[in-house]
Amino acid sequence: MAMCEQASKLSLPQSNPGVATILEYLIIKFPYVAAEIWQQRMSEGKVHYHDGSLITAQSPFKPQERVYYYREVENEPKIPFKEKILFQDQHILVAYKPHFLPVTPGGIFVNECLQHRLRSSTGIDKLQTLHRLDRVTAGLVIFSVNPDTRHQYHELFKRRKIQKTYQAIAKIAKDEKLVGKHWQVKNRIEQGEPRFRMCITEGAANSHSTIRCIAQSEHQALFELSPITGRTHQLRVHMQSLGLAILNDKYYPELQPFSADNFTAPLQLLAKALTFVDPLTGLDRSFCCDANLSLLQSNLVP
Repeated sequence: MAMCEQASKLSLPQSNPGVATILEYLIIKFPYVAAEIWQQRMSEGKVHYHDGSLITAQSPFKPQERVYYYREVENEPKIPFKEKILFQDQHILVAYKPHFLPVTPGGIFVNECLQHRLRSSTGIDKLQTLHRLDRVTAGLVIFSVNPDTRHQYHELFKRRKIQKTYQAIAKIAKDEKLVGKHWQVKNRIEQGEPRFRMCITEGAANSHSTIRCIAQSEHQALFELSPITGRTHQLRVHMQSLGLAILNDKYYPELQPFSADNFTAPLQLLAKALTFVDPLTGLDRSFCCDANLSLLQSNLVP
């Protein structure tokens, strides 16, 4: 059994969904966690309030109360790839995340995540990610080191003041000539079915990406992508909307049957670079990882 060392926080909703206790709400909120598991966690002191006092199976539901709990999984997979710290000062830390490693705990991962690894290696317990990156995507992630300045860096993402550059590889037809072409993709992305898979729908655009082809081989092409907005799976959805689904994508254009991670065939999507004006110093900041995606070398066209 693997248990997350850091507590997860949940704020109870303002409107009571028709429950008498916190236990009842947790059972509704997390349908894939059995009621017996929540009862056991409570009996072992693994669910508590902000002040550390324990929550029991009889604790009443109180709107907007904060609940802390510790995620557990029976068998946590090990990700055999190493992260790398590229930059660190008293306010932020910039790290390279390998493919398959989640940024924060989720699903079957509790301690095998970038945030936990970095907290352990740096000794900074208050280290917290400032943005998300899909588990199957590799690349740069910024963390806040100082809680007192965290909100100022959060604002950069909220106000879209950080320029992000990605690389992606997609299959192409043998005679297709794409180098030099570019696209402005704007559409509306919403949750589909199942809910973790996004889809393009009618309505006002809520997503925007710029995409250009920078190199190609006989059967593949390398693209540079810049997301203007930050919708879930945005670049993956936008690429497949162009008929250029990212190589090794298990979600798009078709949802593949569930299978264990194939470490030899990672999603060909890389968060390559981040550029922004530091809100504390006013200086330009630019970070770029050493990793690059590689095309098959047959008949390479620059």
